Amino acid sequence: MDLVVEYNSLLNFINFGELGLMDNAYYPFDTYNLPYAICYRLWEVLGGTIAWLLNLLFPDNGVSRWLIGEGASTLFALILFMLVMFIVVFVCTLISLWMERKCLGRMMDRRGTMVGMKGFLQCVADGLKTFMKENTLPGKIDRMTYMWTVSLVIGVSVLVACMVPLSARWYVVDYDTGLLIIMAFFALAPFFILVSGWAQNNKYALIGGMRAAELMISYEVPMLIMIATTALLAGSFNIGDIVYAQNDTVWFFIPQIIGFITFFFCATAESERLPFDIAEAEAELVEGWQTEYAGMKWGLIMLADYFRGYVACAMVTIMYLGGWTLPFIGDGPIPEIVFLLKTWFVFFLMILIRAALARVRPDQILNIGWKVFMPLSVINLAVVLLLKVGGVF
Repeated sequence: MDLVVEYNSLLNFINFGELGLMDNAYYPFDTYNLPYAICYRLWEVLGGTIAWLLNLLFPDNGVSRWLIGEGASTLFALILFMLVMFIVVFVCTLISLWMERKCLGRMMDRRGTMVGMKGFLQCVADGLKTFMKENTLPGKIDRMTYMWTVSLVIGVSVLVACMVPLSARWYVVDYDTGLLIIMAFFALAPFFILVSGWAQNNKYALIGGMRAAELMISYEVPMLIMIATTALLAGSFNIGDIVYAQNDTVWFFIPQIIGFITFFFCATAESERLPFDIAEAEAELVEGWQTEYAGMKWGLIMLADYFRGYVACAMVTIMYLGGWTLPFIGDGPIPEIVFLLKTWFVFFLMILIRAALARVRPDQILNIGWKVFMPLSVINLAVVLLLKVGGVF
């Protein structure tokens, strides 16, 4: 109770609705945005301090007045806003990585990572280790493609992770085709992986890239069918509309139990997690498409994999588990925490799958994608159509 009171006090401090923030001519959103409000208040303090110091040195200068004006405040608040959004997603991804290490350790009858703060600082140690490694480049690569593809894999993964809203007030853009845009960016990474495997002039990397293309073709079609099915049930592709449609009725995993299970496994495959990590397959392909990437490049690639895993779990939460809402409560006082807890629960299920199952062969992945998940996605669509026609939803 004390935590909720303190949280509400913080919101009252940063909520500028009554103080004119949303009346600002430069306000970039249509509705109240919590992280932007935090960043705007932060810039008022930081920018006001800088302007005061400049005014002490150079009285009545125009720069000081510009720094505390509405236009400049909006600009610097947006810069801080983008930084805050990335930091939040980055920390959430590190927590997912820490959770996987601890859970896998317990499942293997060991304690898992133990480096500081219940083992969480192992993530920091790994980052420092990869940062200090030598940045080597193979001699006979397509240098431009080699660098650009890995940069795009990392950049797209970070972008799509930041695009996932944590609540109705914690978002980057409230777009009407939210699920389709997220899926479009999510599906770009396997294409870049294929090109990257070719650019490395390495047979293991090329095979890994070709396997990534197999995954992309086999699993994106049923995923798109299930995204369209969820949009049909909610009546919108807008993420907020889908979440609140479940709040008004039931969580969609109940009428779409087939779709929930199918989408979960398809999302696991698209994020290249075990048992579907045939593009990496270190036991067969050294490190797959990542073979010729060393040092911090390899570390960022691994981090991008966890970003995509976070996005996959978030999509499951949005489409089937009610997003940031709770039954009979709705948004609640801290909807962002509710959303993250649901997302980490889905990620925990992925960890269980990783611990329980061995890697799937490439031919098995194709058979499962086309002969199992594709028919199940169509069956799920037929069930939803019957529910809509019958007036149940």
